[in-house]
Amino acid sequence: MLLPRPTSVRTDDGVFLLDASTAITAAPELRPTARWLQSVLRPSTGLDLPLLPEARHPIDLRTGSDLGPEAYRLRTTADGVVIEAGGPAGAFYGCQSLLQLLPADVYRRSEVTGVRWAAPAVCVEDAPRFAWRGTMLDVARHFMPKHDVLRFLDLMAMHRLNTLHLHLTDDQGWRVEILRRPRLTEVGAWRRESPLGASPDAPGDGRPHGGFYTQDDIREIVTYAAQRHITVVPEIDVPGHSQAAIAAYPELGVGGGQPEAWTRWGVNSHVLNMEESTVDFYRDVLDEIMDLFPGPFVGVGGDECPTTEWSQDARTQELMRERGLRHENELRSWFVRQLGSHVTSRGRRLLGWDDLLEDEVPEGTVIASWRGMTGAVTAARRGLQVIACPDDQVYLDYRQSDRSDEPIPVSVPITVETAYGFEPVPPGLTDEQRAHVLGGQANIWTEHMDSPRTVDYFAFPRLCAVAESLWTTGERRYEEFRVRLDHHLARLDAVGVEYRREAGPLPWQTRPGIEGRPATPAERESFIEVLVAGITS
Repeated sequence: MLLPRPTSVRTDDGVFLLDASTAITAAPELRPTARWLQSVLRPSTGLDLPLLPEARHPIDLRTGSDLGPEAYRLRTTADGVVIEAGGPAGAFYGCQSLLQLLPADVYRRSEVTGVRWAAPAVCVEDAPRFAWRGTMLDVARHFMPKHDVLRFLDLMAMHRLNTLHLHLTDDQGWRVEILRRPRLTEVGAWRRESPLGASPDAPGDGRPHGGFYTQDDIREIVTYAAQRHITVVPEIDVPGHSQAAIAAYPELGVGGGQPEAWTRWGVNSHVLNMEESTVDFYRDVLDEIMDLFPGPFVGVGGDECPTTEWSQDARTQELMRERGLRHENELRSWFVRQLGSHVTSRGRRLLGWDDLLEDEVPEGTVIASWRGMTGAVTAARRGLQVIACPDDQVYLDYRQSDRSDEPIPVSVPITVETAYGFEPVPPGLTDEQRAHVLGGQANIWTEHMDSPRTVDYFAFPRLCAVAESLWTTGERRYEEFRVRLDHHLARLDAVGVEYRREAGPLPWQTRPGIEGRPATPAERESFIEVLVAGITS
């Protein structure tokens, strides 16, 4: 949500001036938020802004019993600021709105002189539409160092996003330390090279890539996120997308052999075997993951799982007969159910991609609908909760225009306007079914994002548009948003975000000579129709 919005009411109460007489007052439960606000305001303004029991010219954080936990009221007058909230999260979002009312230089990290720290007198009352307002960040294809993850969390908080779905494992890398299985990072966190482009025969770049988060790093990330009212949802992708794990522990694979962490992009034929020992291995992994991530959801992927190895392997066919499984796709369902029982026994819930809908889904699983909205409709009609993340609306690795200089262009264009039009609730559902949609998220797959500054280019300002679509209740008009976005870009400039300009990529944001994989809308639709053919309602 970018202020000021049409729902903000300007008053005749003058202008609030942040100056040496300003202090912060806060209800006891809101003092952590007050300290966070101090930490943001002090560097740029140079003001002390003490936290006091009372003040004559305050920024006053209060609780309001009639407000929901993420709702707030903000009123600025010449005498001070009052932020009334239903809970700490609402107070935090009210503080974010206050920051957006001040000059954009408030986001800088050293003192800025010659700025009049003034906020217009307004009244704002607001609350989010959806409980799940998220971003999926893939750190498996290209590792993002911890300090850049913390910066990304700040950018999410700035836009009132409250869920970071962290894609930690894939064929190309394993990014989280597991103490009981140390080779996952000793071996699986590193690959020999990466493809240079999106074409099937793209040359390798000859450059080793890797990295992982220690368990102390993860605790820091999770705590830092929680202080900003963001829940981190880990994803350990199984039983496909698992070559990095098989490289570390070959006994997890099918038919023997020891592959290396994969050096290509795309869907990989290597999958986990379906032995009970493999289930035990991943129970151990998930135990450590659940110890590190206290949130209610644990992602297990379940997407893009080829069955070729299983169909050609005598031992796998024997296991299918023993378990009464009719076809190879049921092996994925069986495996996910085993992990689901274990996760449920610890009071957590599974999160999986909509591919799981092709077979039996463990009770309580939340489905992330990525192949368009077919999965969202199917899951909601089955009574499953849904996160909407359709590829043609919120896949931020997709190209941003038809221009020839877009870097490594993938699939169909997703513009800022496309992202702003994102509607997480699909048409055709009953009121009861609509209630199963928890919200939505933008997905940032990083095959072609080899640095945090490249993530900036692909994520922003499209993520600003997605954030407002997930927050705002009622009618949204892109033309009105576009005017406010122009002002918001000055805030991104102050933070140092290397976003894509409306005029196109800057010279250093292009990747000349490196092939992409663009598609027309018709080509993309035909491709997705094939992918979702196995989903039934």
